[in-house]
Amino acid sequence: MNPTQVQFAGFWRRLGAGLIDIGLVLTLTAPLLYLIYGPAYFSWFIEDFALFNFYDLWEALLTRALPLVALITFWTRAGATPGKRLMHCKIVDARTHQLPSIRQAITRCVCYAVSSLPLNLGFFWIGWDKRKQGFHDKLAKTVVLYAPDDYGQQSLWKLMREAS
Repeated sequence: MNPTQVQFAGFWRRLGAGLIDIGLVLTLTAPLLYLIYGPAYFSWFIEDFALFNFYDLWEALLTRALPLVALITFWTRAGATPGKRLMHCKIVDARTHQLPSIRQAITRCVCYAVSSLPLNLGFFWIGWDKRKQGFHDKLAKTVVLYAPDDYGQQSLWKLMREAS
């Protein structure tokens, strides 16, 4: 990627991508949690919500472990979660602009906790930083690029061939 063409994904675009991803995770996990635990699970979760409280092993796997494994897999294989793809964002190594390594992805994931303290400042930092990096990006040495599909540069003939 040509450095003069680099566009960093901003706060609102990244927030939108995160909300899409949260919606997808809830859409997949909530029905499973309901089937396993019934409606009592949701009242327990609302009343006693704490980040490190677990109902039991299945709940920990579905709500903690599986999303973390999915994040790391999406980041290292595609550079983006489904929400980031829909918002035309891609997570890359800050120096090479290649896909992040597994180490970078794990660091980025763990450092979400750093970004959330205090008062989510590490996420809001994206709005002020010139490279639009949150604390988790800085610590993992990643950036999130905005890379929209630009079909305007392609010929109509080529687009029609690709569509068929």
